[in-house]
Amino acid sequence: MSHAKRRPKKGRRYGRDRGHKPQPTATGTLHIHEGGRARVVCQEGTFRVAHGGLHEAMNGDKVAVSLVPARGGERQAIVRSVLERGTKTLLARYEEAGPLRALVPLDIRVSHDFFMVPEDRSDRKLGVHDGDIVRVRILEYPSRGVSGTATIERRIGSPAGLDMGMESVLASFDLPDEFPAPVLKEAEGLVPGVAEALAQDRYRKDLRDIPLVTIDPADAKDFDDAVFGKRTGQGFELLVAIADVTHYVRPGSSLDNEAQQRTCSVYLADRVIPMLPEAISNGVCSLVPHEDRLAMAVKMELTSKGEVVSVTPMKAAIRSCARFSYDEVECFLETGEELPCEAISREAVKESLTALDEVARLRIKIREKRGALDFPSREAKVALDKDGTPTGVLIREKTRATSLVEEAMLLANESVAKILSDREAPCAYRVHEAPSEENLEALVPIFKELDLFGSSDETLAFETGNPHAMQAVLARSEKTPSAYLVSTMLLRAQKRAIYLDHNEGHFALGTAAYCHFTSPIRRYPDDTVHRALKAYLEGKLPKFAEGAHALPQLCRDCSDKERVADAAAHASQDVKMAELFEGHVGEAFSGIVDGVERFGIFVVLDDTMAEGLVPIRSLGDEYFDYDETRMTLTGEQSGKRYRLGQRVAVTVHDVDTMRGRIGFALAANQAPASRRAETGRNA
Repeated sequence: MSHAKRRPKKGRRYGRDRGHKPQPTATGTLHIHEGGRARVVCQEGTFRVAHGGLHEAMNGDKVAVSLVPARGGERQAIVRSVLERGTKTLLARYEEAGPLRALVPLDIRVSHDFFMVPEDRSDRKLGVHDGDIVRVRILEYPSRGVSGTATIERRIGSPAGLDMGMESVLASFDLPDEFPAPVLKEAEGLVPGVAEALAQDRYRKDLRDIPLVTIDPADAKDFDDAVFGKRTGQGFELLVAIADVTHYVRPGSSLDNEAQQRTCSVYLADRVIPMLPEAISNGVCSLVPHEDRLAMAVKMELTSKGEVVSVTPMKAAIRSCARFSYDEVECFLETGEELPCEAISREAVKESLTALDEVARLRIKIREKRGALDFPSREAKVALDKDGTPTGVLIREKTRATSLVEEAMLLANESVAKILSDREAPCAYRVHEAPSEENLEALVPIFKELDLFGSSDETLAFETGNPHAMQAVLARSEKTPSAYLVSTMLLRAQKRAIYLDHNEGHFALGTAAYCHFTSPIRRYPDDTVHRALKAYLEGKLPKFAEGAHALPQLCRDCSDKERVADAAAHASQDVKMAELFEGHVGEAFSGIVDGVERFGIFVVLDDTMAEGLVPIRSLGDEYFDYDETRMTLTGEQSGKRYRLGQRVAVTVHDVDTMRGRIGFALAANQAPASRRAETGRNA
C-alpha cells in the first residue's frame, strides 16, 4: 500500500500559545473538487483549504476563512464560518429504511446525507418510490452532531433512461428552469422597430450602408456583435456594433427583473440556459444578416501603429451583410479562400477583415508593451450528437480569426470604460487587482523546477508582481509541454476579476479602465454599461446617477453568479467527457501531470484535455513523501519522483459518468503514441 508522508513543518508551535497571534482573514467562495481538493476564491487570490479545514462548509458556499502559513510561504485557508450557502438544491437518491427516509446526494462533494422530517409528505404527494432520483431543497444544513434535513421538490424519475449527470449539474448549481409566462409574453410581443427608432430618436445614426459582419463559433445562435474595419490616410477606422438590448429590455419590466435575477447565460455542454428569452436573444436583438437591427456602436480612429486617436460612441441602426464562422475567416486570412457572402459586398468585406487582422496584430503588441498578460489557452468542448451522446472532443485554440474579434471587443470595452469612468458614470466596471505577493512566491519553487526564470532579478520581479516578469515566464514556457500548465497556474494565482460600481482598473489587461460592453444578450453588467452610455449621449448622466443606488449589490450578484455559471459549465463538460471515456476503459493515452496532492497525481491528456486522478496507491508499493512547496511526490525506497509538468502515460482505469470523474492508472509502457481517434483534436 502506498502512502503520502508529509515532512514535519519546522518551527510550528503547538500548545497554549498557538492561538495568540491573530491570523489574517478573508471571505470568498469555496470550490471543492474531486478527490477532496478544496480552494477558496477570494478577492485577495485563490487559497488551498488546509487538511481538515472545511468543517461543515459545502461546495459553492460563501465563507469566512483564516489564512494560515504553510511551507514555502504559501498561505492556506481554514473555514471559520459559512456566510451564505451556495448549494440550496441538489439531486439525491430517495431511500427508505424502516421509518427513516434518507436523501443521498449524488454529488460526491457533498459528504452528508439528508433526512426528511416525519411530518414531511412531499414524497407521497409526488409519487416517489424507493431508489428514485429526486430534486430536493435543503431545509437545514448539517452541523456538528446534527443531521441535515431536506424536502422533495420534484421527482426526476428512476435512474434508467435519465441523463443523470446533467440532471445533477442542474440541481447542484440551482440553475433556473423555464422563464415565467409574463416574461415570455413580454418578449414575444417585441418587434425590431428600426424605422420608428430612427424617426423618433435624434441621437440614433443610420449605419445600414456599412458592410458589418458577425463572426462566431459555427454552432452559435445569438449574434450580438458585428465588426467593420478599413484603412484610412492616417491609419485605421474600426467600428464595433453591439445589439441594443436595453432598447427592448426596460428598467422595471418583467424582462429586466428576470435578467437581473439570472445575471448571465449559462453555457452547459448540451444546452444553454439563457439570460433572456429566445425571442430576444435569437430574434429582435440577434444581428442576423440582411435584417435591420438596432445597435450601440463605437467608432474608433487609430494611427498606423494601432494607437487610439478618437472614440465616438453612438446609438445606431445597422444591417449585417454576412455571418461567418471563425473557421471560415481563418481560412480566408491564411489561404485567401473565397468568403461565403454575397458578391456585391465580397470585396468590401475582404478589405474590412484584412484591416481588422492588421489592427489585431498591432493591438496585441501595444497591450504586451504596457504589461497585459496574454494567457495561452486551449478550450476543450465535448462534441455531441442530436441525442446528447458524446462523439469526440473539439479543441479551441487562439487563431488569427479569434484574435481579430477579441482585439476589436477589448478595444471597444476599454474605450467605452474610459468615456464613462472619466465622467464617473455609475455602471458595472470590470475590475481586476494585482495578484498578492504570497500567491506569486508560492509559484517560484515550481517554476524554478521547470527552469522558467532567466535570472535572480527576474525571479524577484516576478515575486513582487511585475507583469513583464510574468510575461517572460509565459513566453519561456510557450514552446514547452508545460505551456498550458504554467498558464493555468499563473492564472489561478491571479485575483478574480469582479464587477464594481466604480472603476479601479484591470491589472491583467494593463488598462486603467475596463468594462463589459459587448455581450448584453448574455451578461447583465453589459446592460448597465449600455444604459450609462445612453445617458451620457443624451446628456442625462446626473439624473441617471441618482437612480443607481442598487448598483453595488447588483455588481456583487453578477460577480457571484458568474462564478456559479463558470463552475456549472465546467462540471457539465466533465460529465460528458466521462461519458466519452466510458468507451475507452483499459486504453492508454499520453498526458502531463497538472496537479500533485498527497493522495495522488492529476493528469491531463494531450489530445482531449480530459483530466483524471492517478491515486497514490497505484504509484507503487512504498511510502511517498509529499513536498507541498515544490508539489512533488517522491518514493522513499525507489526515489521515483512525480512533479508538475512531467510527461506520463496512463490507462483509463474507471469512469464515473454520474459525477464526471475519470480514474487513471500509470501505464506499464510509459511511452505510448499520442492517441487521437474519435477522442482527438480533429473529432
